[in-house]
Amino acid sequence: MTVAKKKQPLRKCVVTQEMFPKKDLIRVVRNKDGEVFVDESGKMNGRGAYLSRDLEVINKAKKSNILNRHLNTQIDDSIYEELTQKVSES
Repeated sequence: MTVAKKKQPLRKCVVTQEMFPKKDLIRVVRNKDGEVFVDESGKMNGRGAYLSRDLEVINKAKKSNILNRHLNTQIDDSIYEELTQKVSES
């Protein structure tokens, strides 16, 4: 008897358009009040966008304002600083 492996959820990076396992990406979420957070748990309520854990991807997202478009709001520089810090730590 074989044990079935649990299927890993895949998500697409909004910058590179590549599919990755959900745990390998960083989620940025906008809640219904319009506040934007970096979602470590991946379970916060709201509109989410996923980014690869790569400094180049974070910088490209900032330059192209891609998160602004995906989340339909203005993203503060502090969010990009927090993302950069999280990528540097890992």
